[in-house]
Amino acid sequence: MSSSVFVDATGPIPEKEAPWEPIVISKAAIDAEISRLAALPQPANGRRRSYFRHPMNRRSNGLAPGIEVALDVLLPGEETATFRQNSTQVNFVIRGEGETEISGRRRATALHDVWNTPSMRIYRHKNIGEDVYARLTYSNGALLDMLNIHVVEENPQPMLKSIDREEGGEGEDNRRTSPYGTFQLTEEGAWLMPYERLINPPSVTSPALYWPWEQVKEHLDKLEALGKDYIGRRLYLLYNPMTGRTNGTTPNFFATMTVRPPKIVDRPHRHSSAAVNYYFSGSGRSTVEGKTYEWKAGDLMLSAPGWSVHNHASYDEPVYELTIQDQPLNIAMESLLWQESLKEPPALLGAEEGFATNRAAVSG
Repeated sequence: MSSSVFVDATGPIPEKEAPWEPIVISKAAIDAEISRLAALPQPANGRRRSYFRHPMNRRSNGLAPGIEVALDVLLPGEETATFRQNSTQVNFVIRGEGETEISGRRRATALHDVWNTPSMRIYRHKNIGEDVYARLTYSNGALLDMLNIHVVEENPQPMLKSIDREEGGEGEDNRRTSPYGTFQLTEEGAWLMPYERLINPPSVTSPALYWPWEQVKEHLDKLEALGKDYIGRRLYLLYNPMTGRTNGTTPNFFATMTVRPPKIVDRPHRHSSAAVNYYFSGSGRSTVEGKTYEWKAGDLMLSAPGWSVHNHASYDEPVYELTIQDQPLNIAMESLLWQESLKEPPALLGAEEGFATNRAAVSG
C-alpha cells in the first residue's frame, strides 16, 4: 500500500486550524439580498434561496462548520414545491407572513415565529400575505454535506408503510431474527446486541413544533424584571421534548429566545459548540477573543465560533435575539466543553477548577 495514505502523528499533538472569525451580516445586506431574490423570475420549484456562507468555509455552505443558514424568499401568493431531506431545520420568520405545511398539516406563521422541520418529512411554504415573506432556515445540512450524505428530494412521493403483523402481513420472518436477543455481557455493564436490533432501533416520534412569537414574548418579558443580582441569561429554550437530556429544538440545535435589558454585560465564557445570533430589536456589541464587533436590529452574526472566548453587551435599549447553537449535537457526541467567567483564553481546566461538560443550555 502506498505510504501516502499515512499521516505521521508521532510525538507532539498537532496544532488545530485557526477558528473561523466571527462575522456580522448587516440588516442592509440582508435586505438587499431579499430584494435581489424577489426580483428574480420564480423558479420551477418556487424556492428563492441564498446561503450565508462564511468566507473561511471551503467545504460546504455553512455559516459555521456545522450550521447552515439560508435566506428564503417568497412573493405574495407564491408557493414552493414539496421537499424532503434527511437534515433537520429550525425556521424563523424575519419579514411578512406565510403558511408552512409539514406532513400534510398547515400552520400560519407570522413575524418572529419559530418552528422545526424534522428529518424526512414532506414540507412546503407559501406566502399568504401582501408583503414579501422572508425566513431564515437553519439546518445541519452543512455537516451532512461534509459527510457527503445530505439527501434532498424535490416533489417526493410519500413513503409506504411497511407491512407487519398488525397490518395484516404474514408476521415476522424467523430467519431474520436472532434467537439470543440483546443481553448483558459483563458485570460492568457491557452488552451485546444482534444485527436486527442494530439496524432497526426502537423509533421515537419527532414532532414538528411551533413557537408563536406572541406567546413566547409574553413569558420572555417577565425575565427582564430579574434584578441585577441575577447572573444567568434572560432566555428561554424553545424545547423539543424528544431531544431529552440534550436540551434541543432539533437533535442538532437548540434555539433560544433572549431578552437583554439595557446596559447588560455578560460574563466572558466559551464552549465547544458554535452559536449564530439574529438580533431583531436593540443594539449592542460582542467581544470575541479580544476583538469587538458591533451589531444592531436585523443583523445576523456568527457570534461564537467553537471554543472562542466571548461575551455580549446591550446598549441603551432592550435587545431581543434568537440564538442557534449546535450544543445538543455536542452533548450527544460527549464533546461539549463549557467554561464560564473567563477574563482571557485560559489553559484547559480540570473538573474541580471549572471545566464543565453537558451544561444546561444558555445563549451563545
